Amino acid sequence: MPLNLIKIDDINAPEMDVFARATERQLRTSDEYEEGIFLAESANVILRAIENGYEPLSMLVETGRLEVEAGPVFDAVAKYCGRDKLDSIPVYVAEQETVNSMTGHHLVRGLWMTLRRKPAVSVEDFCRDKRRIAVMIDVVNPVNVGAIFRSAAALGMDGVLLTHASVDPLTRRTARVSMGTVFQIPWAQAPLEESEGLTILQLLNSYGFKTVAMALTEDSTSVDNDEIRANEKVAVLLGTEGTGLPKEVIAASDYRVMIPMYHGVDSLNVAAASAISFWELMKKI
Repeated sequence: MPLNLIKIDDINAPEMDVFARATERQLRTSDEYEEGIFLAESANVILRAIENGYEPLSMLVETGRLEVEAGPVFDAVAKYCGRDKLDSIPVYVAEQETVNSMTGHHLVRGLWMTLRRKPAVSVEDFCRDKRRIAVMIDVVNPVNVGAIFRSAAALGMDGVLLTHASVDPLTRRTARVSMGTVFQIPWAQAPLEESEGLTILQLLNSYGFKTVAMALTEDSTSVDNDEIRANEKVAVLLGTEGTGLPKEVIAASDYRVMIPMYHGVDSLNVAAASAISFWELMKKI
């Protein structure tokens, strides 16, 4: 058990701002909240973050979950960060009623942790030494982003690249839906200037990737394509919900692929389509 346990009874305590009132954007960009931090929720997600080198800063736990659910998190902090770190970070403890009135909803599994972000990775550095990557072009739904991360990690992709407009993978909901895989698989988010127009495709081509657009067009081939699998480096392009990939991106891609459909269905959710495409790409010829 950590030494720095702090009982919280007042929902307006300033220490609770980071958990209950600061927006995720403020946590990410504001000096007030130690620019470069994020908030993770649930024991499993927090464990994945700690195990993969993210530095814990503070924690909020419901009293009834302190022993069983928070225990493995405390053990992980001691193992990966050291006993001194476990004893130094503030662990705020509050009754469930206090937490509910503070957040307006039940905490997911009763615990949150703030952690420090790792330094951003450039697109060039991210692409180095990778053969199979997923590329999200302006995917803005956090549930879909989390599900795509989970499929990419589970099905053996080397990493995930996101355009500037895509959802931040470290948002609470995205990390939770991903089951913590956002901490386990390499990823990078391109800056605005590298996300506009066809710049991201040009960069991928310059790094040796063949780009594969998931799109239903007249010249689309089936996703189970040996010619595509035979390429040394492949980047699977996934578009935003509803409108899909921009037309200019589809036209400029090296390949356009579709998943055969039945019963008059014309498309799948982007997360479901990503899982099928990853599975097919990772098959051996």
